[in-house]
Amino acid sequence: MTRPIGIYVHHQGAGHWQRACRIATALGRPVTLLGTFNERDTMEARVPLVDLPDDRIVGFDGDDGEAERPEALHYAPLGHPGIRERMARIAAWIAKADPVLVIVDVSVEVALLCRLLSVPTVVLRLAGTRTDPPHLEAFRAATRLIVPYPAALDAADVPEWVRAKSFFSGFLGSSPVTKGAEDGRIVVVFGQGGRGGCIADLAEASRAVPDRAWHVLGPVVGLADCTPVPANLHLHGWVEDVDASLSQASFVVGGAGDGVVAAVVAASKRFVCLPEPRPYGEQASKADALASLGAAIVNHGWPNAAAWPDLIRQAMALDASRIASLADADSLVRTVAEIERIAREIEDRGRPRT
Repeated sequence: MTRPIGIYVHHQGAGHWQRACRIATALGRPVTLLGTFNERDTMEARVPLVDLPDDRIVGFDGDDGEAERPEALHYAPLGHPGIRERMARIAAWIAKADPVLVIVDVSVEVALLCRLLSVPTVVLRLAGTRTDPPHLEAFRAATRLIVPYPAALDAADVPEWVRAKSFFSGFLGSSPVTKGAEDGRIVVVFGQGGRGGCIADLAEASRAVPDRAWHVLGPVVGLADCTPVPANLHLHGWVEDVDASLSQASFVVGGAGDGVVAAVVAASKRFVCLPEPRPYGEQASKADALASLGAAIVNHGWPNAAAWPDLIRQAMALDASRIASLADADSLVRTVAEIERIAREIEDRGRPRT
């Protein structure tokens, strides 16, 4: 009997959920997604779900607020019933389902729990400086690491043993898309993981470059404080098909989250990258790598109005083939094949004697 695979999905962004769904539906064996799904449209999963209680404390900002914690852990607040129930449900599912492995998309604690439960893990290694003890221990405990971006964007400070354990999947789901006729527009993309755009900043930028249409995708705050909106500034909110929205852009403005960068790579668009503050310098690291490849113009922080004309000139001088070279039409196929290979090896070894 083919043993199942579990995929633990972190709740911090839509990109993690979409990535997990793509992998789950492409694998050729039973898969169960584990996570907190109250903020998700679970219809796209098409596999069984184990919904977990929220583990976030009130006012959650990524820190558990504890004065001391074991060096192998990032987040371990004391006295939190949601965490106890969350970990208990994961352990109960593992005991019942007997998975061949669990793929862990962002959680040192879940990765170590699975290892303590004698289950192999495949851990996703994100960008940034992740050489702190908890990350390194999760990497050490894992059977394999999947890096969801191209090797060309990896940080220089990654230890060699970690890189040797890594499989570079490329941007999962970033297959090249049909490129439309550019009409000079600027498309600004705000992903779900950040605070969104500021209407005052967008209005200043569009007034500084009045000869181009600015099309904004994603959340924008402060609308009540900005009337009227400049005529060349168009706010679209959430859109279902980002690729289609990018097709006519002369260039794209956005952060350095995996979802935004993958969409720009797939559309082969010139890119003004504005990395947002993230733990471990995740976006800054990726943005700097893009700049070193000549694949993007990078500005750390939203530019002031006077800077936009020059940024646009720099962006239009970019060679779009540089960013297009980061696309990999086979990224999902290669990744699923690697996971299946690992699963078969584990099954071939059999269980240890008891």
